[in-house]
Amino acid sequence: MEAEERVMGIPQLVFSNTLVLNGALFLGILALHGALDSADEVGYIWPLVLLTLALALLIKSADVFVEGAKGLAYRAGLPEVVIGLTIVSIGTSLPEILVTATAASDITPDNTEIADLAIGGIFGSVLVQITLILGVVVALRSVKVRPSWLKRDGLIMFLSIVLLTFFILTGSVLSRIEGFILASLYVVYIYWLLSKRDEIMEDELGDAERVERKLNRTTASYAFMVTLGLMLALFAAHHLVNVASDLAYQMRVPHAVIGTTVSGVGTSLPELTIAFVAARRSEGVAIGTLIGSNITDPLLSIGLAAMVHPLALTSSSYNLTMYLIVPATLFGTAVSLAMMRSGYEFRRKEGIYLILIYVVFLSILIAEQMGYITI
Repeated sequence: MEAEERVMGIPQLVFSNTLVLNGALFLGILALHGALDSADEVGYIWPLVLLTLALALLIKSADVFVEGAKGLAYRAGLPEVVIGLTIVSIGTSLPEILVTATAASDITPDNTEIADLAIGGIFGSVLVQITLILGVVVALRSVKVRPSWLKRDGLIMFLSIVLLTFFILTGSVLSRIEGFILASLYVVYIYWLLSKRDEIMEDELGDAERVERKLNRTTASYAFMVTLGLMLALFAAHHLVNVASDLAYQMRVPHAVIGTTVSGVGTSLPELTIAFVAARRSEGVAIGTLIGSNITDPLLSIGLAAMVHPLALTSSSYNLTMYLIVPATLFGTAVSLAMMRSGYEFRRKEGIYLILIYVVFLSILIAEQMGYITI
């Protein structure tokens, strides 16, 4: 009876700290956007503030969506490991999914550069997660790697990135059919995971202590969190794409650069949060979370965006994307998988090496933008 009394409904949820923060960010974006629209001169500072608010709302609303979806899944009786491999993976990739889909829907004949933002954002997100974020986690604490991660998810992750690259290279455009193929492959992957859930659970949790999940909200509350989280995330993604695009024009920076750095790093913050929490608890699950997200992004995220509108790199960003960003992503992914394969353990010094890969990439990108090198 005591447990029943602690179950909270929608009224308690509305006044929770999480939703109050999301509401404050939402109102802040509306107010600042209205002020900037009426201003004669905008400059760089306030658009950057608006970009930061949009990123913050995108991340916090994605958290609300994930918690709601996990709660509904627990109520439906799905095992913890299946929830992690499916709902959490999609939930942490929700910012990338919404940013790329929103960018695709905003493409017009006069604004084709937004496709550079979408493609650069996906490759940038994968690169950030597999080098910088994974490197920081491993540098903090050495992590054991299960062979199943490499045989199952690691290989699929690398092949997903290779397939996306192949589609973009052939014809220089990611068509709706190719987007459908990518998204369909992700559905097949999820179906395969669900069909093998008992084997996967035994492998992942066989030697771990099983912890009972306590549900402290009603089913209606979890459904409300899913709906509200998705609506706020869509709102934030729309503003993030628009502000990032406007900044790229103002600063005369290619959209691919904004997508790879600002959008790529910003939309990877949910994975960064989960990875840090896992690292503090000495859990190797941090690696599995990052690998799962890096399967979602090059298959589902970009696939859905291409189904909304075909994505083609512009001439101003093609060389930078295909000759720097994509090779760096493939190289970083291959190196991280090779490190996992060596003794099935990530050592702290290897985490430092991964961080250095991202630092070198950023250095080359900055040098190219400053005109020191030409790509």
